[in-house]
Amino acid sequence: MAEPVQEELSALAAIFCGPDEWEVLSRSETDGTVFRILAKAEGFMDADISLQLVFHLPVNYPSCLPGVVVNSEHLTRAQCLTVKEKLLEQAESLLSEPMVHELVLWIQQNLRHVLKQTETGSGSEKCTSTVSTTADDGLWITLLHLDHMRAKTKYVKTVEKWASDLRLTGRLMFMGKLILILLQGDRNNIKHSPVRYASKDVKTL
Repeated sequence: MAEPVQEELSALAAIFCGPDEWEVLSRSETDGTVFRILAKAEGFMDADISLQLVFHLPVNYPSCLPGVVVNSEHLTRAQCLTVKEKLLEQAESLLSEPMVHELVLWIQQNLRHVLKQTETGSGSEKCTSTVSTTADDGLWITLLHLDHMRAKTKYVKTVEKWASDLRLTGRLMFMGKLILILLQGDRNNIKHSPVRYASKDVKTL
């Protein structure tokens, strides 16, 4: 990992030092780093909106764009997708320099304006998303968002068996009502993993 990126990660950990504001989800010399930031931004009627931002920094970052997943209990799927698109548009203007903190600050200051551009449609479905990154050697990193889990113990054992059978590594994370599964491994094994098909309301972006 390049020194500027290491310095950026250290700075982010120091800035987002409140309870549950910062968590490194995965770190690899070949696949980069995945981490989560919890932030609040001003929405409509001056109400604070909690955002969960998951960033994937590939090994050649910041020469390439980071991967981004946006989740919020206060936003619809369409609004989450719009926030992600605007963050990536902003990131394009910051290529070749560490940008995560700038992106977080930007969305905190501009969320209200971003939401005004969103066509809400039915507006009832809360956002859920998956971020996948590919490499020439076939390795994938995929983040799945589960809608719910009825039998936790049984489901965890089943996921562990599926991951073992497919030679995947990963992590199952419970953060309040949010349930995430981070998987890493062979591209084809990820694509055909039963975990993806057993995950309700998961969409690949």
